[in-house]
Amino acid sequence: GRWAQQQGLPRIEGHRRGVQSVRRATEECSRLGIEQLTLYCLSSENWNRPSEEVGGLMKLFLGALEREVDELHRLGARLRFIGERSRFDPAIQARMHAAEALTASNPKLQLTIAASYGGRQDIVHAARLLAEDVAAGRLLPEQIDESALSAQMALADLPAPDLFIRTGGE
Repeated sequence: GRWAQQQGLPRIEGHRRGVQSVRRATEECSRLGIEQLTLYCLSSENWNRPSEEVGGLMKLFLGALEREVDELHRLGARLRFIGERSRFDPAIQARMHAAEALTASNPKLQLTIAASYGGRQDIVHAARLLAEDVAAGRLLPEQIDESALSAQMALADLPAPDLFIRTGGE
């Protein structure tokens, strides 16, 4: 979006170009034998953008799911989504579920799509899970440490990142 504005283009054009960048990055990671790739496609804060922009993002997201999943499957990518799915239209939720089911046994690239996801939101969710365990007597408050919190995070099953790339030119 910011890139498009700098070019004098509508923000949605930047998002369209972002989909192309995602495709290239995924293909290159697959070619290089990179086993884990997490792409942040829509933050939980993005829902606060103007409704026209959010609507455009949803159309792009649904279109990408319709066009790209078969190719990801062919590349051997296992697709999974993290984030607050309930914010999405049922048609998008169904596509997300179908994509995960189709690619569930693919071994080559674990592709995690963070959609309607935010780091703070993830921490709050993890803290609530720990609080529920304490309330149910399954966990003592003094057992809560960094490791316990980490285990409840959305990306707990993945190794720590080796590289972050911010595609917005910053």
